[in-house]
Amino acid sequence: MADQEFTYSDVSEHNTKKDLYIVVHDKVYNASSFVDEHPGGEEVLLDVGGQDSTEAFEDVGHSDEAREILDGLLVGTLKRQDGDPKPKSYAQPGPTATTTDGASTGVGLYAIILLGGALAFAAYTVMKKQSTE
Repeated sequence: MADQEFTYSDVSEHNTKKDLYIVVHDKVYNASSFVDEHPGGEEVLLDVGGQDSTEAFEDVGHSDEAREILDGLLVGTLKRQDGDPKPKSYAQPGPTATTTDGASTGVGLYAIILLGGALAFAAYTVMKKQSTE
């Protein structure tokens, strides 16, 4: 049964607690038997039922055990058709984007810490001067 193909239209018809299909990485899973056992609560699954839940699944950072459970729920693959939403890319950003952003954040943070230290020293000096008068 795992070699069956489903369209988005087919999957979208399975969106209730007793009949719940989800799509993760273009594989179709019947999550009906797992709804009550899901550690995140049934609402999480019901919110993505009948649709592509790849982004939600990956954003949570599921464990290897969760992925094994998911494998046991496999019923088929998604057959993409014209007009279906395109799958999102889950690649990590390249090193150039993070290096530039990280460097400018570091300099700004250093400037704020330096300014805060100078203000604290000035306030300490003024208060000490006032207490000795």
